[in-house]
Amino acid sequence: MRHISCRAQRGKNMETILLIDGYSIISRAYFGNLKRLLTNSAGLPTNGLLGFMNILYKNLDALQPEYAMVAFDRKEPTFRHKLFDGYKGTRKPMPEDLLAQVPVLKELLKKSGILLMELPGYEADDLIGTAAAQANAMGMEAVILSGDRDMTQLVSEQTTLLIPVTKGGYTEIEEYTPRDVMAAYGVSPRQMIDVKALQGDSSDNIPGVPGIGPKTAQALVAKYESLDGIYAHVDEITPPGVQKKLKENEDSARLSRTLGEICRTAPFELDREAARLDNVFTPEAYRYMGELELKSLMKRFDTAAMESVKKEEKKAAAALIRVKTAEEADKAFAAVLEAKKGGLNALQTRDGRTVVTLTADGAAVHAFEKEDFEDISARINDLVKAGVLLVTADLQNTLRLLELEQSENYFDTCIAAYLLNPSKGSYQYEDIARDYLNEVLPSAKELAGDEDKWLTLEGSVMLLAQPAMKAALKANKLEKLWTDIELPLAFSLRRMEIAGIRVDAEQLKAYAEKLNASIQTLEKEIHELAGTEFNINSPRQLGEILFETIGLPGGKKTKTGYSTSADVLEKLKSAHPLIPKILEYRQYTKLYSTYAVGLQSNIAEDGRIHGRFNQTIAATGRISSTEPNLQNIPVRLELGREIRKAFVPEEGCVFLDADYSQIELRVLAHMSEDERLIAAYNKDADIHRIMASEVFHVPLEEVTSAQRSNAKAVNFGIVYGISAFGLSEGLSISRKEANDYINRYFETYPKVKAFLDRQVRLAKEQGFVTTAFGRIRPIPELKSGNFNIRSFGERVAMNSPIQGTSADIIKLAMINVEKALKDGGFKSRIVLQIHDELLLEVPEAEAAEVGALLKKEMEQVVKFSVPLLVEVNTGKSWFETK
Repeated sequence: MRHISCRAQRGKNMETILLIDGYSIISRAYFGNLKRLLTNSAGLPTNGLLGFMNILYKNLDALQPEYAMVAFDRKEPTFRHKLFDGYKGTRKPMPEDLLAQVPVLKELLKKSGILLMELPGYEADDLIGTAAAQANAMGMEAVILSGDRDMTQLVSEQTTLLIPVTKGGYTEIEEYTPRDVMAAYGVSPRQMIDVKALQGDSSDNIPGVPGIGPKTAQALVAKYESLDGIYAHVDEITPPGVQKKLKENEDSARLSRTLGEICRTAPFELDREAARLDNVFTPEAYRYMGELELKSLMKRFDTAAMESVKKEEKKAAAALIRVKTAEEADKAFAAVLEAKKGGLNALQTRDGRTVVTLTADGAAVHAFEKEDFEDISARINDLVKAGVLLVTADLQNTLRLLELEQSENYFDTCIAAYLLNPSKGSYQYEDIARDYLNEVLPSAKELAGDEDKWLTLEGSVMLLAQPAMKAALKANKLEKLWTDIELPLAFSLRRMEIAGIRVDAEQLKAYAEKLNASIQTLEKEIHELAGTEFNINSPRQLGEILFETIGLPGGKKTKTGYSTSADVLEKLKSAHPLIPKILEYRQYTKLYSTYAVGLQSNIAEDGRIHGRFNQTIAATGRISSTEPNLQNIPVRLELGREIRKAFVPEEGCVFLDADYSQIELRVLAHMSEDERLIAAYNKDADIHRIMASEVFHVPLEEVTSAQRSNAKAVNFGIVYGISAFGLSEGLSISRKEANDYINRYFETYPKVKAFLDRQVRLAKEQGFVTTAFGRIRPIPELKSGNFNIRSFGERVAMNSPIQGTSADIIKLAMINVEKALKDGGFKSRIVLQIHDELLLEVPEAEAAEVGALLKKEMEQVVKFSVPLLVEVNTGKSWFETK
């Protein structure tokens, strides 16, 4: 934001009061940042809040005022409504997600020590006009901050108007003194009232004189000085058309002047002391921002404010005891055993040490260096066997650092917080403290260099927060999901990480060489088609070749050159033979860098890749894979699929791959309760052919391959809330044809449409949707004032119950399969989970029996109104199982 201080500009030595138009500024901040939805973990939109506070802070920095006041409108009718029923009658209501931010903003301003003013019967403009007049009378300069240009009428030698405007993506300040108003509009500030009387104001539904616009209004006022002057000389005004309009609408003009004039005598007195600014960066504001998760604003607070908050946070201020001797360790474990409940955490310090913290009551956190106590895992296992409940801050990470046995006697705050709000994305101790203990604590990053404080907070917060989190799980009916799926899953995922998957390094290298040769061939072909050599990986150079040298249509030039994104190139695929080659080149280079070469660095000494599987990242409830992402091994390109040849079982073993057939469509059939769709799945035949037959009203045997393909696209598209536009793009058909396909589908399966509509309605009413297992998915996007974001939210509302239920099923199946393998004494083990698919490494002698067990456990994991079908394949490589 560029800002020139009006005080500095005029060189006055006066005290200043900053008068802010609350609704105007938060609205400007909100609508200026609609492209991305900002919400906190509670689902509260925060883009208006952030924008308002940033504008406030920057103006306080630039102006250094001694006083400040923020004025807000009230809901009650004003004196203007009594004069004219239609006043503001055309104004659209404030978007719901902006409206939700207003009371929060007011509370934040109060906690910052900033005076708020609102008065029944008067608008914020009137309060600001009155405050400016009173401040001027007290010898103060008034600076008004508003996005409303009507405020120009208040400008004087002692009152300046600042208007934030967005130019080129940046917010700048337009500053209006009397001279600036005259330069911009050709009239004085007070004459702006008469200009508005003539031109009217569509936003406030002030009628003015129909047919007279701003230029004519300004010219008339400049010549005749006022509305009275205009009507005193109305007979001499030319052209005749303007004269006629003025005469016919004199009453409207005079009413409009009254409606448009800002009141400067509202019935209140400016409280100078209440408006006085001290330090707006108060501990109360800091704490409240922490609760709201406005972390970017919290960075503005000085050390004193933060320390003031931290001193008040006594609940988590436990003492840290470094355990060095066996006797000290015995006391720590004995205290936890006696309490029957303890906090357990294991973490790796920045210098690579593993530290385990143990606490019985939160008063003291005992820190063990794992290297000093070789039996620490065994002792923790003994505690659990004795019935002690251990509360962890990140069970998955703790399992990676300790050798812990599976037990029901664990409670993990990270997984619990994820279940309560899977959209949040961060479940660190400071997040848990804020959400469940109402404490604002410094993060581990902020505590760099203060290891004792970091260990203390991370070691004690989860134990203190556990009762509230347990109660929240119960209140949201998530206890069963926790005990039956998420807790045992943490142990299953860890066993899968330990198992890893074997990779033939030599075969991977050979694959990389094959890919590299294909890439080089493609490079030559691309350069020949382009007629020149260029850097294919440079979007700028590629854009110039495509849209300037070759002259392809549809080029969109940005500041950095033409866009050559995948979407742009896909639309031009048939326009020139170079485009398919570019797309193929990108796919091959991605395969080469990410997989053929990238995976080589992930192979451990045992010849296996031990990736990480995360259960608290995907908002849908799906398991995700990182370091590396083994769930994203390519399958669509034939050359991409070949990388699976490098994934092989141990000698004497085979891979068993079990894959659910169309699980999301089957879940949709069950959850929608559509009898016809359920019947189609119970026929155990080609579901896409059946649907094509029913939707297109042709006999099953006469369904063409094109009809089946289109039905398949609609089937899967419906699950994801596809639009006619999306389907038309995917099938390369007209939007009308796509719309007809979708309508036919819903006519054939009406309860599917009813189910999807119901999910959107429920999401709007309660703010979330649930899976068949009760998993919650918040959808704050539905509150957005942005159509595209709301549309995305509707698709999420339709899809989340289906995709989330499918994720719950595969998780439960994974747990049941593991149990069955253990109970049966098998040596087989799960080595990969890929969304709807399990990959097992199985001794050849067990293959037949385990294959049958796998199919049975996965198909019978839940009893739905449609069968869950699983296809099991065997191979000596992952490639062969497909």
